[in-house]
Amino acid sequence: MNPEKQWQLVLARDSNADGKFVYAVRSTGIFCRPTCPSRRPKRKVVEFFSTPVEAERAGYRACKRCRPNESHPQTSKIEAACRLIDENVDVTLTLSVIGNKVGLSPFYLQRLFKRILGVTPQQYQQARRTGEFKSALMRGSRVTDAIYEAGYGSSSRLYEKAQLRLGMTPSTYQRKGEGAVIRFAIMNTQLGKLLVALTDKGVCSIQFGEGEEALERELRNQFSDASISRDHEGLSRATSKIAAYLQGSEVRLDFPLDVQATAFQGRVWEALRQIPYGETRSYSQIAANVGNKRAIRAVARACATNPVSLVVPCHRVVQKNGSLAGYRWGVKRKAALLAAEKKK
Repeated sequence: MNPEKQWQLVLARDSNADGKFVYAVRSTGIFCRPTCPSRRPKRKVVEFFSTPVEAERAGYRACKRCRPNESHPQTSKIEAACRLIDENVDVTLTLSVIGNKVGLSPFYLQRLFKRILGVTPQQYQQARRTGEFKSALMRGSRVTDAIYEAGYGSSSRLYEKAQLRLGMTPSTYQRKGEGAVIRFAIMNTQLGKLLVALTDKGVCSIQFGEGEEALERELRNQFSDASISRDHEGLSRATSKIAAYLQGSEVRLDFPLDVQATAFQGRVWEALRQIPYGETRSYSQIAANVGNKRAIRAVARACATNPVSLVVPCHRVVQKNGSLAGYRWGVKRKAALLAAEKKK
């Protein structure tokens, strides 16, 4: 939305603008809802943010009168929609059914759900069903039983996207990865130990750590009964490329990936892979890039759950003011990686 249009909404205290953005006042260091009853500041000291999280990251404090960081009614409706889906994961809920329950039209529900969460209600239901399906398999259910427990109408509907969602067929997943072949190597780097693991489809894990035993144990726990073996020689091309990158060479780590991801995680990780070497992007920029500028927290979560460091360069995502924020493998490593890239 154009800042001048936002300012007019603030002046009008338009209730329809609540939840769409907040405004912050540089002279006071406070941010507010558009409908805040406080006296309006001068336009020149005002800036706008899509979410309270963005304003807080920029150093502003929430107004105690309008409490802009508390849930907005729109957000509450989407939370209610999520709860409804969670409680009925074995049933296909239409937009009309969900909308009637939470008091939104199907069209507005679809648009608002995607704006806040980054996925559609249908995609959310699919992700929840996949989670239920995995849980049923891990409890020992037969594949056919697990499919219907999770609410899939037929086995074909699940198998169509099993490769994308699970990284292996459902039967293989039930056997905790039995039959899958994973090769790994552990490198010594200036940033500590680095585990690199590949399947025949692509990279499935790249993790920093302090000790080889802990890294290998985590890999084996994650993939359980898969056939896992060390293969330093077989992975030498991949590890050599990664080593060159870590030593300061501008190398494209464009390996194919074999990872599990929700639809939203997949979009975020792909956006991260598009950030040029030596450059950074803010969480809000990535959110806008994936089509939902309000999904800053979801972007942060996608970065935090990235299983393949370096190849999906989540270290290139920083706060709007340039500060580093968190990093799954430690802020010191993040700073070192960015410093090495900027030397080029």
